[in-house]
Amino acid sequence: MNYRHAFHAGNHADVLKHVALLALCDALTTKPAPLFALDSHAGRGLYALDGNSAMRTGEAEGGIGRLLAEAPKHPAITRYLAAIKACRAAHGPASYPGSPWLLAQALREQDRIAACELQPEEAAQLKSNFADDPRVAVHARDGYAAIKALLPPRIGATRFNRGLVLIDPPYEAQLEEFDSAIGALREALTRWPQATCALWYPIKLRRSLQPFYRRAAALPAKSSLVAELLVRADDSPLRMNGSGLLLLNPPWQLDQTLAAVLPLLARALGESPAASARVEWLVTEGR
Repeated sequence: MNYRHAFHAGNHADVLKHVALLALCDALTTKPAPLFALDSHAGRGLYALDGNSAMRTGEAEGGIGRLLAEAPKHPAITRYLAAIKACRAAHGPASYPGSPWLLAQALREQDRIAACELQPEEAAQLKSNFADDPRVAVHARDGYAAIKALLPPRIGATRFNRGLVLIDPPYEAQLEEFDSAIGALREALTRWPQATCALWYPIKLRRSLQPFYRRAAALPAKSSLVAELLVRADDSPLRMNGSGLLLLNPPWQLDQTLAAVLPLLARALGESPAASARVEWLVTEGR
């Protein structure tokens, strides 16, 4: 696998993913019971937007760059930008946090995080980045296999009844990646039925995702929600026109938060008049 997220850090997909991730964490931490979060494809957890990789693509300019220049007014966006500010205060003015860093920032002392990364160089940097945080366990292993090994979560005498499984694969295998992802979600829900699960996916041609939506709706979750952000029309197979999150067992009222914030992000980050947002239930509890 040759994918390196450093080339894409801070782009429009990261903005969607990370705004939603922080909203998820904030909703889950309203109750005092400890949480467990599994990040299956964690990367290195921290990126430099002035590094060669990020500068080569310039993708961050169309994502976090635009949002920092003129941020729409919404609590979820303010929350996200506050996390960026905290990351830059700690690591330098061009730093950008990956999902493990955001999880560590949003979760509490009693919570635990398992961050998995298969690529040796990325895993070594991930471990270095969190060497001083006892809440974060770094696993240099395949994230899909980790779902079987680490769920249901138990650390010492603590059983975690609530938490999050985040699956953010590179999609190097294109649509075939959905086979692995759907299987991993089914495994996660079988082992830990009360978990909230989030799967990120790219959007090129939306119509090609119809089989994925059908399979997602058949997963053993009480409720299933999709949240999508498109920065241009979804009719070109040559590049990523947007991305989405499949959210299984999402917290109460998360759909309302995302329905309010995603259109603001579409206007702020859109690269054509066809930019759009969609928040839609595939399955609602009780059906």
